[in-house]
Amino acid sequence: MTEIILDHYEINKATSALLPAYHNDYQTTVWEEDQRYYVKKTPLQLIKEACLEGGADYNGRRAAVTHKTGVNSKVPIPVLPHEQIYAFPTHSPKLYECHWLFYHHIKSIHRHPDAPSHTIITFIDSKELLLHVSYYTIEKQLQRTSYCMTRFTHYPSFS
Repeated sequence: MTEIILDHYEINKATSALLPAYHNDYQTTVWEEDQRYYVKKTPLQLIKEACLEGGADYNGRRAAVTHKTGVNSKVPIPVLPHEQIYAFPTHSPKLYECHWLFYHHIKSIHRHPDAPSHTIITFIDSKELLLHVSYYTIEKQLQRTSYCMTRFTHYPSFS
């Protein structure tokens, strides 16, 4: 498979994960349903740019989620809420090893059978990602993101 290295990448409905890359030519590996891209910007830079494209800055979205949910750390982000694109970090976004996973692409999570500190993420396209993050942490992040989505979905009012 040819490496496609991009200066810029726009998060979209096909984006399933942003992985930090330990490479000289790029800083992020983007997983899409049927494609991999390699981007010169960091995962957090891509998240911040997508938030701005969606009409608000990252810090504003983060503050709104904290206000509505009470979550203060590893805050899920409504990246493009009008398109139902929500992402959550696996670690503090300040840490280099932070991966960003996109909620609607996750099919299941499983404990690694031999390493309790690892979790296997299965995406809806059946691809798997092994993360050095506990099952509990990923499960908690999924629950937080689900709650965040509920709080940011606008239902018609019944009056």
